[in-house]
Amino acid sequence: MDLVLAVQLFLYLALGLVALGIEVWALSDCLRRPKTAFEAAFKRTKGFWLALTGGAVVVGLLSVLGSRGGFNLFQLVAIIAACVYLADVKPAVSQTTGRGGNYGPYGPW
Repeated sequence: MDLVLAVQLFLYLALGLVALGIEVWALSDCLRRPKTAFEAAFKRTKGFWLALTGGAVVVGLLSVLGSRGGFNLFQLVAIIAACVYLADVKPAVSQTTGRGGNYGPYGPW
């Protein structure tokens, strides 16, 4: 029984580290984008996304450092916020700054 609990604790820690990596990625990308790109892409302000992804990183750090096992609601909300930024906001903001997008070897397609 102790082995099962140890494996479970290890898996929750691994999931927490993966979630923390995604949250840090979202925050670092948000920090690099210009403020005007968010407005040009018709998304919420840069301050809003900085607060949301920064809060997600704080929740992720607290969950990894205080790992008791289990995945709580705050961790779920934090990873969803980071994933929404990466899946929706980042591509839209990238297209307004001229970086990213669908570019092939001969130009956009």
